[in-house]
Amino acid sequence: MNILVLNCGSSSIKYKLYNMTDESVLAQGGVERIGLDEAFVKVTLPNGEKKKIMHDMPDHKEGVNFVFSLLTDPEIGAIKSLNEIDAVGHRVVQGGDLYEKSTLVDKSVEDGIESLCDLAPVHNLGHLRGLRAVDALMPHVPQVAVFDNAFHSTMPDYAYLYAVPYAMYEKYHVRRYGFHGTSHRYVSQRVCEFLGKDIKDMRIITCHIGNGASVSAVKGGKCVDTSMGLTPLEGLMMGTRSGDIDASVVTFLMEKLHKTPQEMSDYLNKESGVLGITGISSDMRDIENAAAEGNKRAQLALQMYDYRIKKYIGAYAAAMGGVDIIVWTAGVGENQIGTRLAACSNLEFLGVKMDAEANKVRGKEAIISAPDSKVTVCVIPTDEEIVIARDTMRLVNGK
Repeated sequence: MNILVLNCGSSSIKYKLYNMTDESVLAQGGVERIGLDEAFVKVTLPNGEKKKIMHDMPDHKEGVNFVFSLLTDPEIGAIKSLNEIDAVGHRVVQGGDLYEKSTLVDKSVEDGIESLCDLAPVHNLGHLRGLRAVDALMPHVPQVAVFDNAFHSTMPDYAYLYAVPYAMYEKYHVRRYGFHGTSHRYVSQRVCEFLGKDIKDMRIITCHIGNGASVSAVKGGKCVDTSMGLTPLEGLMMGTRSGDIDASVVTFLMEKLHKTPQEMSDYLNKESGVLGITGISSDMRDIENAAAEGNKRAQLALQMYDYRIKKYIGAYAAAMGGVDIIVWTAGVGENQIGTRLAACSNLEFLGVKMDAEANKVRGKEAIISAPDSKVTVCVIPTDEEIVIARDTMRLVNGK
């Protein structure tokens, strides 16, 4: 069975084509600047090289259509005909309260995703355009939606509700949903396979740390709390997002800066976080380099960034009555040696003891805690696409 995985954003499409017999990747690439000038696709060729192809793509339908043409291209394609694609799996950021697990897509599901656009206007609209593009181009191929927040649907109400009038939850569905769920789900399962542990017996803290970042508490294989909220803005300090903030700061700055609600949202989502503190970059590699060169604000940003991760680790250990495994994943989590060490330092009271030498690893599965550490700290590279592909195969096969 060949399954195409699509992640459609507002102006982008990431894709991977899997042969599910051995879960090998037959083709992959990314479309950028849909609806804008100079749109292009970056394709990974069979020999591993990357090729940039310019192509006018006014909308997602043309973007998906061009991806299909590349997949079947005689020179760089992986298949001879679209008939070789058995199903399409889509990443969907926001499933709200409607979808607590992956689901086969029909008209009612598309309508449901559309009804949730208020909660994730940029993301869900892009996903919906991708779904409808496949509808138009391959109407008989089954599609599956895999929701980013579904893994977090097991949180108890006392963890996901905000202390605002309950009517706001009943009327507007205001609650903590959490995101990166597919990644948290994958690494919490994979780390137990890696360590030879039964996930049902484990208390795991998963740290998905990238430009967007979140931490989740996973007890017995189920999420019991997560740091992101109604939107991805809540929680950790991120590349351009503020993370946790006193709501009165928001209204105070709106008055001082004369910003509309949308302008204030953009300010907190796109101009804050690491970028806002340093004024340099949202890329943690740039910040580490600047800090090493003596830049005080870069050093401050690193301290703030690492400190907030440490606080969530401590909070979630308390919430679960302890912790057995801490997992690091995503761009920063898999590669940023300093952040992992700083965020896990001075946690010996929780049973965490790091091994500085073992921690000098990037982008591969590894144990980075000391042999005598009561808590096992690991790096596990995430693979959200394979989760989407597996869910798609399972649902298409009726399992």
